[in-house]
This record gives sequence, C-alpha cells and structure tokens, in this order.
Amino acid sequence: MSNADDRFAPPERLVRTLGSGPADGAVRRWLASLPEQVSEFAERWELTPERVHRPGGRGSIVVLARRADGTGAVLKLEAPDEATALEHAALAHWNGLGAVRVLQAEPGAGALLLERLRADVTLRSLAEAKAVLEATATLQRLWVRPADDHPFTSVADHTLLLAGAMREQRGEPWAADARAVVDEALELRDALTADTGTEEPASLLHGRYQQGKVLAGERAPWLAVGPRPLVGERAYDLAWLARDRVDTLMASPGAAAIARRRVAKLADALDVDRDRLRGWTLFRTAEAGMRELASGARARGELLLEFAGML
Repeated sequence: MSNADDRFAPPERLVRTLGSGPADGAVRRWLASLPEQVSEFAERWELTPERVHRPGGRGSIVVLARRADGTGAVLKLEAPDEATALEHAALAHWNGLGAVRVLQAEPGAGALLLERLRADVTLRSLAEAKAVLEATATLQRLWVRPADDHPFTSVADHTLLLAGAMREQRGEPWAADARAVVDEALELRDALTADTGTEEPASLLHGRYQQGKVLAGERAPWLAVGPRPLVGERAYDLAWLARDRVDTLMASPGAAAIARRRVAKLADALDVDRDRLRGWTLFRTAEAGMRELASGARARGELLLEFAGML
C-alpha cells in the first residue's frame, strides 16, 4: 500500500505548465507519482514534510520540510534529467557562496534537499533601486571560475541551439512583425560568440538570473536559487537581469531611454562592456519573446520583442 499523502500533490501551475505540451505518458506518470516520491524521500532523508510551496515553479515541486534535528529544509523534486545534475553541480561548486546550499542530493532521481530560505520573499519585494543593488552584489559572488572538469555547456554552444530555433521560427506567419528584431539578435549573437572582445576568463554563470530567483535567507540576506548553469562571459548572465520587471518598465514614459540607461548602469556597476551587455540583452530578450509567441502567449511575446527593439 502506498504511503502517499495527497497533501503533496503537484501544484496547479506545475501541472498546467507540463501539461501544455503534447500528451506525454511519462510526464503524467511522474506528476501522479509526486505524493509517493515526497513520502519516500521524507523517509530516506528523515524529513517531516510540512506543505507544498505554491504556486511553485513550472518544472519542479518544492516541499517545505523539517529535518530530524528540527531545522528547516526544502525538498525539490523534478523529472529526472540532466538539468538536476547540472543544478546540483553548480550549487555544490558555489557551496553556499551567494546561492542556496545543498544538504543532500540524488540527482539521478531528480531530488535535491536544500537549506530553507524565505520562499515568499524575493528581491521583487524591494523597491527597484534597492533590488538592483542587492541583485548585482549577489551575482558577483556567483561569478567564479568553474572546475577544470566541469560538466557545463558553454554560452556559445547553448546559444547556437537557441539561434537555430529562432531561424526556424522567423519564417512562420505569426513572426512576420518580429523578423527585423530577430535578424538583429541573430547577427549580434554570431558576432558576440565569434569574438569575445575580452580577456575575461570564462565564469560559472547562473543562466537564469533575475530578481525572482534571489530569496531572503538566514545565514545571508539574499541567496540565489534555481540555476540553469552555463560557462562563459559575464555579460550573458547579466542580460537576464537587464530585462527584469519589463512589464513595469514598458508602461513607463520614456521606456526606451530607461531601458538603455539600465543596460549602461548595470554594465558599469559590474565592469562589463556596455555594447556586449546590450547585444546579449537584445538576443536573450528576443529569443524569449519568440518562445512566448510560439507557445501562444502573444501579449507576453510582443512585449519582450518590443523591449528588445528599443535597445
């Protein structure tokens, strides 16, 4: 008989996100197995599960728990694939410097036990100026040299795949209005990867760094979570932060000037080349916009592409 507890069923957002693609029996079975998995890992790691964090992520379930000694922890479960192993490798390399600390892990099973942070308090809870200051300070701590035998993909190789998808998408009828921005983004990506333009050594990058990925902690005021790590130049990592709070920015008078000033200020604050940051910001934003359009999220996609066009 299963020891599964239905209180630990997957959140609606996780089910909706993973269920938005083609029917996949393996995904459905994984979602259905989550209550049982929570029970199994709770027993294996001597945890007392408390509740599922909601709305939670779009690719994993996060369960707040207590360890045998009473300290708080977070059980994170995602469908087993390479992403969990890479996240674990990055977090282990940082070892708590600027990022959440790993307590136990079974990457092959898609399971990480992490230190408990204040899951409901991110940098988005701060005023923008303060949030940017804290975000840049935390990001600097993450930019360390990767191990010589690291398993991470390079920015050049990762963006080559993204660029290929964009080239296919630009020919679709729904992409007609985006083609000028997409073409510029692709040209910039090719130029940026052909000539690094800097003697800067490759750094371990978070990959999806934004204010919502930085949570309040106990041993440090702010710690990053949820990396999709890569290795490469720092401007690539900073580009995701440059488009943060894009909804608010785009609703402001003089949005284009504000966007360009933001890129300049972030580049200067972290000693990154302005032109390279602009290029990566435009590419990453345009790529995200095309993905949104392709998924049917037209309003979001058009907003991102409009932002990219302002740069």
